[in-house]
Amino acid sequence: MSIIIKTIENTMNINLNFIENSCLCKSKSYLKITGLSYYVKTTNTSVTPSLVKEVLKNTHIFNDIVLVFKSHIIKAASNYNSAVIWINIWDLQSGSKAKTIINHSFNVRQYITTI
Repeated sequence: MSIIIKTIENTMNINLNFIENSCLCKSKSYLKITGLSYYVKTTNTSVTPSLVKEVLKNTHIFNDIVLVFKSHIIKAASNYNSAVIWINIWDLQSGSKAKTIINHSFNVRQYITTI
């Protein structure tokens, strides 16, 4: 990456101070998280995208994972208290980041969720 940056800087006279972050081409991977309760009993509210973002930020398997958009949360069925959470992540074109976390489980309070 440093070779590419130096080449661009030298050949195109671009001031790198104006470039926020450089990275290789990426794609999006769409993942589903299951096993979480739709309603939070302590606050009597449903799960929110901000709560999901906070949980993912504090979970070790998501250390180099960056969300593309806020998560999409749906109730699995009208008579169940189960949520399905859809997330988009920035990934390499090979999908290697998604492959490393698919079928992994992690804890969210007393629930065990699976990707």
